[in-house]
Amino acid sequence: MDSINQNQSEENKENLTAQGAWKKIKDQIELSDTCFFCTEAAMGPSSGVRPMSIQQADKDGNLWIMIANDSHTYQEVSLDSRVKLYFQGSKHADFMYLTADATIHSDEAKIKELWNPILKTWFTEGEDDPRIALLKVIPSNGYYWDNKHGNFVAGVKIMIGAAIGKTLDDSIEGKLQV
Repeated sequence: MDSINQNQSEENKENLTAQGAWKKIKDQIELSDTCFFCTEAAMGPSSGVRPMSIQQADKDGNLWIMIANDSHTYQEVSLDSRVKLYFQGSKHADFMYLTADATIHSDEAKIKELWNPILKTWFTEGEDDPRIALLKVIPSNGYYWDNKHGNFVAGVKIMIGAAIGKTLDDSIEGKLQV
């Protein structure tokens, strides 16, 4: 048992598998589609860490990200497909990390499907920009930290717990096995 949980009167562990894990991942991405995307082969100035936006969490359990084919991300994934993604949905809850395998694709139909005009900031020639590449990210496992009843209830429980000197944490956490 983790030391912070020794005084916890409520159950605060729930491991999620298969559909439950995928639902948690999709829900997290709906809250915040931006993550820190980390590659194993760190060649660029960011040491393999950069913010990225998920364009889609598809029905087959894949995450899709648009990248430039002249980027460090492209080079690093080409060398080692193992990646990690770190998400934060809000200031006090909805944290998650995923380990995954990423593969590079150049599917023009998928690019058109995922295209959003804001992407023209990075791909100045639009959806036909020859620099566009896709990452198909297949999560395998991860971990999440959240609260069970929303930020308001969690905050009230923390304040009451502090006042009475008892752990009333409303957190929930667990492994994700996709």
